[in-house]
Amino acid sequence: MPWRRGTQKRMYCGNLPAGKRDQSDKDLKAVVLSLISSLKSCAKKKDLFQGSTLHADIRNRGLLDKSTPLGNTLISMYAKCGALAKAIEVLDEMSVHDVVSWNALIAGYAQQSQGEEALLCYEQMRSEGLSPDAFTYACILKACAITRDYEMGRNVHDEISSIGLLEHDVVLGNAVVDMYIKCGALRKAQEVLFDLPLRNVVTWSTLITGFIQHEQSEETMKCFRRMLSEGVTPNAFTYACILKACGITQDIGRGKEIHDEVVNQGLLEKDIILGNALIDMYVKCGELTVAERVLEKLPVRDVISWSAMIAGYARQGQGEEALGCFRQMQREGLSPNAVTYAGILRACGIILESEMGEQIHDEIVHQGLLEGDLMLGTALVEMYAKCGTLTKAQKAFDDLIVWDLATWNALISGYAQQGQGVEVLNCFERMQIEGLSPDIVSWNTLIGACAQQGLAQEALFCFHEMQEEGTCPNAITFINVLNACSHSGLVDEGQMYFETMIKKYGITPDKEHQTCMVDLFGRARHFDKTLSVIEKMPFSDYPPVWSALLSACREWGNVKLGRIAFDHAVQLDGGKIGPYILMENIYAAAGMEEDVHVVESLRVKIAASGFGASMTGLG
Repeated sequence: MPWRRGTQKRMYCGNLPAGKRDQSDKDLKAVVLSLISSLKSCAKKKDLFQGSTLHADIRNRGLLDKSTPLGNTLISMYAKCGALAKAIEVLDEMSVHDVVSWNALIAGYAQQSQGEEALLCYEQMRSEGLSPDAFTYACILKACAITRDYEMGRNVHDEISSIGLLEHDVVLGNAVVDMYIKCGALRKAQEVLFDLPLRNVVTWSTLITGFIQHEQSEETMKCFRRMLSEGVTPNAFTYACILKACGITQDIGRGKEIHDEVVNQGLLEKDIILGNALIDMYVKCGELTVAERVLEKLPVRDVISWSAMIAGYARQGQGEEALGCFRQMQREGLSPNAVTYAGILRACGIILESEMGEQIHDEIVHQGLLEGDLMLGTALVEMYAKCGTLTKAQKAFDDLIVWDLATWNALISGYAQQGQGVEVLNCFERMQIEGLSPDIVSWNTLIGACAQQGLAQEALFCFHEMQEEGTCPNAITFINVLNACSHSGLVDEGQMYFETMIKKYGITPDKEHQTCMVDLFGRARHFDKTLSVIEKMPFSDYPPVWSALLSACREWGNVKLGRIAFDHAVQLDGGKIGPYILMENIYAAAGMEEDVHVVESLRVKIAASGFGASMTGLG
C-alpha cells in the first residue's frame, strides 16, 4: 500500500528513540519559527521575490503539513504583497485550515479593495464550520463598506452585538461605524457610535469624516464639540477634517482657533496633510495672504500644498499670482498633477494667456491625464473659451472621451460670451440629445445668450421649457429674463416676471434686478415708474442704476431727469467717463451747445485728475 510522503515522514519520526524524537521536534520548531520570522520580514518590506524563495524552500521540505501557523504566515505574506492568487495556492496546499488562515486571505482582499472576493472567502470559511473572530468581523465589515452592502453589514453588526464583541473591542466598533458611513447611513452610524461602550478619537474621527464627505458641515461641528465634551483629544486627522468643515462654511473664526491649537501642539511640524488642510481652509475663506504665509512656514510642502494655493488664486481671478505659485512649485522640483493643471488652465483663461494654455494642453496630453478626467477636460475647454479661441475650445471638447454638464456649460458659456447665439442653441440641443438635462447653469447660460442677441421670445421660451423640465429658476435666471424683456421693450411681460420672481419663487430682488426694472421702464419712457423703482430701492447708491436711467434719458432726450441721473452717477463713481459722454449726448440732442462744452471740459479734467465732478448748479 503506497504511503503519502507526509505519512512516511511521520512514521519514520515516530520510530525514532524518544531522545532523538524530542531533539527532532525542537529542530523542527526552530526551523519553523525562523521561517515565520523571515516571512514576516518579507511582508513588511513587500519583498515578494524573497518571500517566494522561502515558499519554495518550505514546499521542498514538506513543512506546510507540519505547521499550520507557518502556512498562515505564508498566506499573510502573499496577501500583504498583493499576490492574492499565490495566497490562495498556499491555502489549497494546506491540509488543515483554521480561522487565522482565512483571516489572512480575507484581510488581503479587503486591503486590495476587493470586497466581493473577501465576502466569498468568508462564506467558504463558514461552510468549513469555522467560527469568525473579532478580526474576521472587522475585515468583513470593511468588505461590506467597499461593496456598499448595507444588508450584509447590518447582519454582521447584529451578529457581533448578540455575542457581545462590541463591549470590549473598540477597533470592531470603529469598523461598524465606518461600514454604515460608507454605505451612506450616517444617522445609523451616529446611533451606533453613541451606543458603543468604548469609543476613542478614531471612532469620532470616522464619524466626523463621514459627515464632511457628505458636506454636512454643521453635523461635523456638532460631533467635534461632543467629542471634546467627552474629554477626547483630537489628533491631526480630526483637525484636518474640522478645517475642511470650516472651509466649506467659511467659518474663518473657528478655523483660526484650530490653527492656534495645532501650532501650540507642534502638529504642523509633523503632518503635511494637516498643513495642506490649513492652507485649503484659508483659501476657501478667501484669506489668500494668510494661506501663503502658512505655506511659507511649512517645513515640508508638496504638490497638494501648491495646488491649493493655485486654485485659490484662480478662483479669486488672480491669474498672475496663480502662475507665480506654479513657477515657484516647479523651482522646488515638484511635478504638477491634474488638480494643479486645472488651476493653471483657469488662470490662463483669466489673463487670456492662450499660448501658455496651449503648452499646458500639450503637457497633459503627453502625460495621458485627459483620459477620463472631467475636471481637467472642463478646465481646458473653459480656458480656450475665455481666451476667445472657440475653434480650439470646440476641438478640445470633441477630443474628450466623456463630457458632463460642467463641460457643456464651459463650451456654451464661451459661445454666449462671444455673442454666438446660434452656436449656443446648437450646443444645447446636442446636449439634450445625448441625454443631459435639470442643470440651472446651462439654462441660465442659454437664456442669457438669447437675451444678449436680442432674441427675447426665444429667451422666454427657454425660460418656460426650463420650468416644464422641473428646473426651478434662481435669481440669475430672472436677471436674464428681465434683460430680455428690457432689450425688446416687453414692459408688461417684464413686470409680470418681476412679480412672479417675488410671489411664486420667494426671491428677494437685489440691486441687479432693480437695475433691470429701471432699464425696462426707462427704455419704454415710463419715467414715473422708473423713479418709483429707484425711490423704493434700499441701495440707490448703486452706479449702474443711474447709468441705466441716464441711458434712457439720452434715448428720449429728457434733460431734466438726465441731470439728476448724471449728478448721482458722478458722485458715486466719478472716475468713469461714460456718464459724461451720455450727458454730452443729451445736451447735444437738445441743442444746448454751451452745456455740451461744460460737460466736455469736466470730462477732460476727470480724465487728467481721476476725480469726478457734480452737475449741481449747472444749466
